[in-house]
Formats: sequence, structure tokens, C-alpha cells
Amino acid sequence: MPGRYLEDYRVGQTFSSRRLRVEPDAIRAFASQFDPQAFHLDDTLATASIFGGLVASGWHTAAITMRLLVDSDLKPAGGIIGLGFEEFRWPRPVRPGDELYIESEVLDIQQSRSRPEQGRIKVRTTTFNQRGKPVQVQVGTLLVPRKGAANA
Repeated sequence: MPGRYLEDYRVGQTFSSRRLRVEPDAIRAFASQFDPQAFHLDDTLATASIFGGLVASGWHTAAITMRLLVDSDLKPAGGIIGLGFEEFRWPRPVRPGDELYIESEVLDIQQSRSRPEQGRIKVRTTTFNQRGKPVQVQVGTLLVPRKGAANA
């Protein structure tokens, strides 16, 4: 599988994605299956909520972020294999019609001591709306193979 290896990343390197528009029907469909709360499902009840209108589930935002991350130019060899998060937050809600995109920055790179064929990169991925306002911020660690690991 083509992609970048541990040696191809540098601290400070950034990657971005295309934009994805969040449709109200998609908000409702996701919520009905995974987060069935009124402010994700019903326009009238959502208007009376803390959000003042229909909003996407944070988990829907996370799923969209994952899609944008996979489609972005980050491209670790072997795929995006997460090892966990140090930070994960939603500073503002996603509303119908928002166009989301991501920017990822490599914060740290570490070669594995116990597994020389792989390493880890720490990445901050911020999901923005069309106004450039962050709607999700996550700092996570990804497992990335080293060059030659597939032949070792």
C-alpha cells in the first residue's frame, strides 16, 4: 500500500483536506442511529435547546473528520492506525450547511524501541467550518511503519 513512512514525516509538517458539506438529513440519519437526542433530530425541539437549532452530534463530526483525514494528503503507509488521543474536544457545534475541512500538523515523531520496523507520529488535527472556526480539535498518535519494514 503506497503512502508515507516514518522517515517521510517532519515535525511541523502540515496536511490538509478537501471540504465536505454537512446536510441536515445526514445529521438526522447519523443521530437516529448513534446519538438519538432531540437537538440532533428535531428542528423544533432543537430550537428550544442550548444550541438554538439543529446541530450534528460530536461523534458525527468525529466521523466526518476521519473521512477527511483518510482523504487528506497525510497518507501513512498501511493506513491511519490510531493508538489513542491526548486531546479531543468540540469547541463549537456543527450546523446544517457547514462545510468542514481539516488541517493536520505533525507535533512529534518517535521510533519504537521495541519494534524497529515501526514508529509513532503525534498529530494535531483541527476540523474547521467554512468560516475558519474550529469545530473539533484532536491530538492523537498514529502508528507508522518505517521504510523497508514490509521487506524485513
